Amino acid sequence: MPIEKIIVLEDDALVRKSLEQQLRNRRYDVAGCGNIADAQEYLNKDNFDLIFCDVRLPDGDGTEFLKQVQARPSKPLVIMMTGFGTVESAVACMKDGAFDYMLKPFSGEQIDIILKKAEEFTQLVKVNKFLTQDEGDENHYELLGRSPAMDQVRQIIRKVARTQATVLIHGESGTGKELVARAIYRESPRNNAPFIRVNCAAVPENLIESEFFGHEKGSFTGASAKREGRFELAHGGTILLDEISEISPQVQAKLLRVLQERELERVGGSRTIKVDVRVIATTNRDLEQSVEKKEFRQDLYFRLNVVPVLVPPLRERREDIVFLAEQFMHRFVRKHGVKVGGMSPACRAALENHPWPGNVRELQNVIERAVILCADGEKLQPAHLGFNGAGSIAVTQAGSNSTDTGATFIAAEGMEGVMSLGDLEKGHIIRTLELCSANRTHAARKLGISVRTLRNKLNEYGIALKGEGEAEEAAE
Repeated sequence: MPIEKIIVLEDDALVRKSLEQQLRNRRYDVAGCGNIADAQEYLNKDNFDLIFCDVRLPDGDGTEFLKQVQARPSKPLVIMMTGFGTVESAVACMKDGAFDYMLKPFSGEQIDIILKKAEEFTQLVKVNKFLTQDEGDENHYELLGRSPAMDQVRQIIRKVARTQATVLIHGESGTGKELVARAIYRESPRNNAPFIRVNCAAVPENLIESEFFGHEKGSFTGASAKREGRFELAHGGTILLDEISEISPQVQAKLLRVLQERELERVGGSRTIKVDVRVIATTNRDLEQSVEKKEFRQDLYFRLNVVPVLVPPLRERREDIVFLAEQFMHRFVRKHGVKVGGMSPACRAALENHPWPGNVRELQNVIERAVILCADGEKLQPAHLGFNGAGSIAVTQAGSNSTDTGATFIAAEGMEGVMSLGDLEKGHIIRTLELCSANRTHAARKLGISVRTLRNKLNEYGIALKGEGEAEEAAE
C-alpha cells in the first residue's frame, strides 16, 4: 500500500468527518484538522503520504499551504478541494504542485478514482527511484547460447513465465542466473509491472530484514523516516531474491510467511500489509545439503522450489564458448571505441580449452581485457586473453608450489607490473588464506569481512581450498 497516512484539512466539520470516515473505511490512517496550523503540526511530527486540502481556510489560503508543502523535503501529494471552483483556480493550483483538484460535494466513486491515481503514481515514483539506484549494464542483456542445454533452459523459461509459480534458479556463480530471472519476467504477464532485485549476499545481515520488509520511523537507530521494503516496491510485479541461501534463519521464517500468506509487517510496525508479488530466487549452493545441515529451513525450501531451473556451467556447453566470446567482443568494441579485426583461430582454441571456473562472467571479463589490450586493427590472440603460460597473467593460488604465493602479475606488452583491482583482490585473499592455513573463519576476520562474503569471493574467483572444512572445525 504506497499510501497509508492522510491528512484531511477542511474547516467544515460535517465534510471533514464524512471524508475521514470514508478514508478509514478504506483502511487508511487519517488525521483531521480544521486549520493550517494543526496541519503543519501533524507534518512536523510524522510523514504523511496524501493531503486533502480545502482552498479556503480560517487561518489562511489553502493555495499558500500548498506552496509550503512543496518546499518540504518529504512532499506528500496534495488534492485541493473547493465548493467555488473556477478554471483559473484549478490551473493555479496545478501549477503550484497540486496532484488533483476536486469540486465539493464529491461522491465515494470520485474518491476511489482519486485514491487509485494517487496510489499508482506514488508506487511508480518509489519504484523509479529505486531502479535509478540499481541500474546495471547487464539489466538489458539477453540470455545467449546455441547449445542444447541453453535451448532446454529457454524452453523451461517459456513454460514457467506465463504462470504465477515461484521459481528457484540453481547454478554456479557466473552462469547467468539473473539473466534467466529477467527472461522469465520479460515473458510473463507481469512484464509491465516492477521487477525488483535484492542481492541477499550483499546486504548486511542486520539490515536484510529492513530491505525485505521495510521499517517504520524510529524502529531502530538511523530510521529517521518510514521506508517501504523491496516486497512493497514489487507489489503487482516480480521480486528476485538473489543468493537466497545467504539469509539468516530469522528472516527465513518471515519470508516463509510472505510466501504463504502474501502479507508482511514492517520492522517496528504492527500494520499487516498485503502484497501481490511473484517470487524468483537464485542460489549457487546446494540447498538440499543446506537443509540437511539445518542451515536452511526445509519448509521455505519447498515453498521456493516449486519450479526448479538449472543453469549449466560453461564447461558443460563448450559449443557456446566461442559464440559468447564473439558476442562479448562486439559489445566491448562498441563500449570502448576500439577497432579489433576479429578473433584468431589460436585464440578460439585457447578459449575452448580453458576450464572456465568463473563461467560466463569470467569469459566476459577475459574478452573485455583482451579487447582493451589488442592493438587497433589486429585480431585477438591467446596472449591477449591472460591465461597462464600465455605471457599475460600468472596466478598463484593456495596450495601451489610457486615462490610468489598468492600474487597476481600482469606482464602484457606495455603494461608490465600493472594488475587489475580484481586480480589484486584475488591475490590478497589467497595470500591471507595461506597465512591462516586455509581457515576461512580466521581469514575473514583478518580481511575484515564476513565468512559469507569470503565464501562468495572464493566462488567468484573459482578458488577451491583442500581440507578447509577440517581446518575450520579444528579451529572452532
